[in-house]
Amino acid sequence: MIEIFANFWRSLRRHCGTRLHQLIALGLLSFFLVTGCSLQEFRTEAAQVSQLVFVSPSDPATFNAPLNTSAYSIFGFINEGLITQNGLTAELEPGLAESWEISDDNLSITFTLRENLKWSDGEPLTADDIVFSYNDVYLNEKVPTGIKDILRIGSEGKFPTVKKIDDRQVQFTVPEPFAPFLRYAGGISILPKHALEEAVQTTEKDGDLKFLSTWGTDTDPTKIVGAGPYRMIEYVPSQRVVFERNPYYWRQDEQGNQQPYIERIVLQIIESDDNQLIAFRSGELDSLDVKAEQFRLLKREEDRGKYSIYNGGPESTTRFISFNLNKALDANGEPFVDPIKSQWFNTLAFRQAVAYAIDRQRMIDYIYRGLGTFQNSPVNLKSPFYLSEAEGLKVYNYNPEKAKELLVNAGFKYDYRDELYDAEGNRVRLTLLVKSEEKSRVDTAVQIQQDLKKIGIRADLQVVNFNTVIQRLQSRNWEAYVGAFGGGGVEPHSGYNIWYSRGSLHQFNQAPQPGEQGITGWEASDWELEIDRLFQEGVRELDESKRKEIYGEFQQIVAEQLPFFYLVNALSFEAVRDRIQNVKYSSLGGAFWNLYEQKVDDSVRQLNR
Repeated sequence: MIEIFANFWRSLRRHCGTRLHQLIALGLLSFFLVTGCSLQEFRTEAAQVSQLVFVSPSDPATFNAPLNTSAYSIFGFINEGLITQNGLTAELEPGLAESWEISDDNLSITFTLRENLKWSDGEPLTADDIVFSYNDVYLNEKVPTGIKDILRIGSEGKFPTVKKIDDRQVQFTVPEPFAPFLRYAGGISILPKHALEEAVQTTEKDGDLKFLSTWGTDTDPTKIVGAGPYRMIEYVPSQRVVFERNPYYWRQDEQGNQQPYIERIVLQIIESDDNQLIAFRSGELDSLDVKAEQFRLLKREEDRGKYSIYNGGPESTTRFISFNLNKALDANGEPFVDPIKSQWFNTLAFRQAVAYAIDRQRMIDYIYRGLGTFQNSPVNLKSPFYLSEAEGLKVYNYNPEKAKELLVNAGFKYDYRDELYDAEGNRVRLTLLVKSEEKSRVDTAVQIQQDLKKIGIRADLQVVNFNTVIQRLQSRNWEAYVGAFGGGGVEPHSGYNIWYSRGSLHQFNQAPQPGEQGITGWEASDWELEIDRLFQEGVRELDESKRKEIYGEFQQIVAEQLPFFYLVNALSFEAVRDRIQNVKYSSLGGAFWNLYEQKVDDSVRQLNR
């Protein structure tokens, strides 16, 4: 199954695009700014080898792919799956597997690996590694990985079986038909048995597997083994990650030349959008994810800056506001959410009132400079399963008077200052969590704060870095959140770990996860359980038209219940230096989904190069 933590899809497509196994992540390709090290040193080295420099607004959280929960990672460079996805067409293509065969009953897939595959340390890569990756890691009940969520099949949540046929063949079998089976079976990053087996088999004194503390970001990056196009050679926290071409990577061109052609990648850590823009304009960076507020300036400078801005249409990212609906108690018997506020959040009229109160057209006009469109559904706009407003999807157009009416009818009341109180006389006040690295998201939170004030709700902003946001969400220590998930491509089930009531990314009502102790009182609502049922039905159904009906019901429930209220879908723009050849841009794959076949032409003059 594709490593598709739904919020990771967007970052994947930027670096190496749509390799299915990369769906866990990558971060935003962008550009090069050196801190804490001599800039001239990098320029000198760059003159000796072909090099691209991208950006991430956050450090990687781990070097251990199954444990990663961050959108900003390095796995798209260093890892590989059995199959890949074409960034233009979304068609599946061979990866580590040169071919596959599906049984007549659609219950098994047999993959045949390429000959003489090797890991980045030169060790052979065989069917044993495939079986190890799934049976010993991804399906290991002691490994808390979200990959399990999208590998569950049927109402009983059974997993596929994986067995070795010979050194080059491995067979996956499912207990019942499973529509996205091929994409999922082939898409996850394969892990090196020779490097990780001991860690999986060793239990620490606290009862946890040694694997859970293996390959953290304090590990020597040269010790991390993968099968992707690059391997890490340096990591300086808060500054950069450096990769060199993997000499054992399987790809070659028709003439037998080693791919990728570009020898080195620098992933620079730069939190601020403004600093990223400055670095790109100065010519230090090779690519920039263009924000709406940056577009006009950068468009004027295209010729002088020797770059091109590509437009891929609406992004697949879903931006939203969400409330913490969790009613559970922590290990100390204390509620995760203040019971008074929990009662507000779990009142449907309250959530719907907030939806009506948010002026999304204003967001498009002022925050996104007109370069965006309404997002009403968790399903990708370009997916054949998307349910539109014209097809009956419930939407919430800006209507603050309707919002106030809903609140009053639900027992809330206003004082003479038009401030909102609940039926027990508690002032309606909440904290809105948002990550600091993305200006447009902070601006969105500010506008939501202003819009809620108009219906009497006081929202206090809590702007923190992204890793802190992740920690707060995982600990259930939050009230309201302005966030985003990367689009999961055209397959709705790619978001199963968000929508499954016990999924690892079911943030609005996070169930106890494997290994967590002492959490009591958690419960799933009837509509959450109905979504579980629809997803199970959706993957069993192989008829596309019937699947569309099933996922249409799912979208209607989300629109009615509003665990997330979706905001604005920005247009996808990326600025890429003209020195980079063979760019095939799409909103699905980004500019670098085919990084392995791209080249650098240094005869094209660059600023400050």
